[in-house]
Amino acid sequence: MNKSSVSHKHHRFLPQIIAHAVWLYFRLPLSLRLVEEMLLERGIVVSYETIRRWGKKFGPGFVRRLRRKKPCADDVWHLDEAVITIGGQKRRNTKAAKRLLTRLSEEARPGTQAYRDRQATLLWATKRQVMPNVEHWSHKGLNNRSENSHIPLRKRERAMQDFRSPAGLQRFSSIFSAVRNHFVPPRSKRSAFQILLHRLTAMAEWKAVTAA
Repeated sequence: MNKSSVSHKHHRFLPQIIAHAVWLYFRLPLSLRLVEEMLLERGIVVSYETIRRWGKKFGPGFVRRLRRKKPCADDVWHLDEAVITIGGQKRRNTKAAKRLLTRLSEEARPGTQAYRDRQATLLWATKRQVMPNVEHWSHKGLNNRSENSHIPLRKRERAMQDFRSPAGLQRFSSIFSAVRNHFVPPRSKRSAFQILLHRLTAMAEWKAVTAA
């Protein structure tokens, strides 16, 4: 790991405190004010606005250095639509769906399969244009994994009382999803010991990439 790329210059708090605050905010369903309160209980006086700036400044760099799972030849993708409220408004975005699937199509390999539920009409219409060669399946019960994956983000949406802008949503979700995926054990690791080992390994890597 290259720790030199994580610079804490001009920050009066230790790297360990900054990394822990960022971890609390993106890993747990906590608001900025609750993270502020948890740090205060430890004797660390820092405002929620400072924590927000730490997440914005350090979060993207932290997740870039986390190891990512490489797609394999027989990957199965679960696609689903999720409507997020931004500034009190809800709408579906065809351009965003096309942009996402175009990026995914660059990683599609022979044998890739895509599953969606019957309601994901926007993804389906866009998929036919962008990824016509990917095997596609639609069934109400086949896409439960994707639908369940929305739950953590929905909890954060409620805690944050909705997102204020598309840019803010994109910035938060990119860090949030990477941090969550890093710490959540794969479905194949089901025993208590395997889960513990995964979490210890994930935490060790997090401390390495955050210079904590």
